[in-house]
This record gives sequence, structure tokens and C-alpha cells, in this order.
Amino acid sequence: MDETLLRRLTPAVIGILVRRGADFAAAEDAVQDSLVEAVRVWPGGPPQDPKGWLVTVAWRKFLDAARADTSRRHREVRVEVEPVPGPGEAVDDTLQLYFLCAHPSLTPASAVALTLRAVGGLTTRQIAQAYLVPEATMAQRISRAKRTISGVRFNQPGDVATVLRVLYLVFNEGYSGDVDLADEAIRLTRQLAVKTYHEEVAGLLALMLLHHARRPARTAPDGRLVPLAEQDRSLWNTRLIAEGVDVLQTALTRDRLGEFQAQAAIAALHADAQTAEETDWVQIVEWYDELVRLTDSPVAHLNRAVAVGEADGPRAGLAALAGLDPALPRHAAVAAYLHERDGDPVTAARLYAEAARSAPSLPERDHLTRQAARLNARLRR
Repeated sequence: MDETLLRRLTPAVIGILVRRGADFAAAEDAVQDSLVEAVRVWPGGPPQDPKGWLVTVAWRKFLDAARADTSRRHREVRVEVEPVPGPGEAVDDTLQLYFLCAHPSLTPASAVALTLRAVGGLTTRQIAQAYLVPEATMAQRISRAKRTISGVRFNQPGDVATVLRVLYLVFNEGYSGDVDLADEAIRLTRQLAVKTYHEEVAGLLALMLLHHARRPARTAPDGRLVPLAEQDRSLWNTRLIAEGVDVLQTALTRDRLGEFQAQAAIAALHADAQTAEETDWVQIVEWYDELVRLTDSPVAHLNRAVAVGEADGPRAGLAALAGLDPALPRHAAVAAYLHERDGDPVTAARLYAEAARSAPSLPERDHLTRQAARLNARLRR
């Protein structure tokens, strides 16, 4: 295989696809897929017209991806704005695709990344943000996954745990990111709950429902982000909360605690409080302790520091935060909040401004910028 030839031809083939109407990112993905195909079918040397071969295959890959994206969007349109309660509809091909992409030949991390890109429709940048890694690192991971499964027969579906991880990340991107996929993730998780009696499937479904119930209150009419403590709780969907709590309680009776059940329990405690002041932060800290024990996730540690700050005071929260990597996304925002509650507006204002510069979304950046401006205005008086 002449890798130099492939590298030399790649820019030209991308340019041809762009001129034919593909956007650059889609053209780049299609050409990468065609290169994987070339590695598989050119073991004896390139064809007579390697450039023409790559253009033909890449264009076909682009059209296949475009059709798949159109089909996915049509499925999303069919989903009502408010998820229908109860058992899911008959399982469609989308859930099956999730299982097939979670192939046993891939590591769980690679399977999740590939599925999010190929089926979920997320960009490499969005997936990298979800995994807390640089975009270039995620691009390499997805490319390796594509090479790994090149020529593999998709007759061995992956495991439930990997599919749950994909659905969780798709929901999170739909809930707080650039692409609205939250309803689709709930729809597929309902189908999976019908298909398998698995406590973590139920835990994830409960978590999604409880978070989705708060969605109407998360943003103001002008698009401004509204923090949980300031949300109008009369806007929360009580039907979804009741369903989520019921699903969670049933899962917890099986006495096989997993991370999604623990997260759902935390969400349920927030949903149960009539006002922010009535939140049972002590019990929330206990559930974060369970979540940290189950996952040792840096994000779980960060959220636990917030809960400790609410339950035991900001000094305790800052102590819990002290052992975490300051480069962790939203670390500066949490530190700012705790410093403000501890009576240090100078440090809080500086940290809010720092957090705004690295915010993952425009609404979050604007919210943090306003927090910094509010404190700076107070300090000037």
C-alpha cells in the first residue's frame, strides 16, 4: 500500500467533493472512509486510476452518510416535543445500529465515539468535548475505530453498557449542546427498556426523564441560561418527574446500584424540592459519594464539591475542590461560585471571567460573563 500516494491524493479528492456540493467536514469524513476502504482492497497495489477510484468511493460514502443523516432527522421529527410516557414503540433500525457499532472488536471508548459520529450525527468536536479530550485526539480515535472494523462482518452486536454510554452522551449533547437529540435519546432508551430487563437501562431512562422535566425552565425567553436554584419550578413537567421517580424506585429495588441510578437519585432529590432552599443537600452528598465510588469520575468529584459546599458550607466545598485538576472543564466556574459564597468577590469575579473564556457553549459563556460583570460592578461601588 502506497501511503504517500494516498496522502498526496487526499486534498485533491476532498476538493472535488466540495465542488460537487459536499461541505468540507462531510467531504473530509467521506474521503477518510474511502482511504480506509483503499487500505482494505488495494493490498496488491493501487488501481490504474487511483484518484478516480477514491473520488468514486468517497462520493458514494458521502451520499450514504447524507441519506443516513436525512433518515435520522426524519425520525427525530416524528418524535413529539414531549416524550410519550410508558413503553417505547416497536424497535426500529436505529437502536440496532447502536448495537452494531458497539462491536466487540472495538474498545468501549472507541465504540462510543464511532457510534456518536456515525449514527448520532455529532461532530468530532462535540464528541471530544463530551470526553474531555482535544478534538485531534478524538479524530484519531474515530479513525482508528473505522480502520479496526474495516472488512468486519457486523453480526456480533455490542453490549448494553456501551450502548447506554452512547445514549447518555447523545442525550447530554441534545440537552445542553448544539444539536437537539434529547428526545431521540429518550425514545431509544424507552425501546431498550422494553427489550431488556436491566437496572442500569432503567436508571438511565429515569435520569433522562428527570432532567428533561426541568428543561422548560432552563432558559429564559431571551435565551439566557437560568441556574437550577433560580428556575421557576412551576414550569417543571411533573408528569415526567413522577414517571422518572417511579422508574428509578423500581430499578433500586433490584439492589444492583450503577452510576446511572445514582445520578438519577440525585436528580430525583432536586426534583422533589419545592424550592431551592428545601433541597436535601446532605442526602445528595451521600449519593455523590456512591457515584464517586462507582466511577471515580472527575466530573462526579467536581459536582460533589458543589454539593458539599451547599451541605457543609463553602469552605468545605473549596476543600473538596482543592484536590481536583484545575484544567477540568467548569472547575473555574465551581471555584468562582464557592468563593463568592465564602465572601471573596474579587477572586470569584476573576474566576467567573476565566470560566467564561473556556465555556463549552454560548449560553454558558454569557451567563458566566454576566456573573463576573455583576461582581465587578459591586466592587466598584
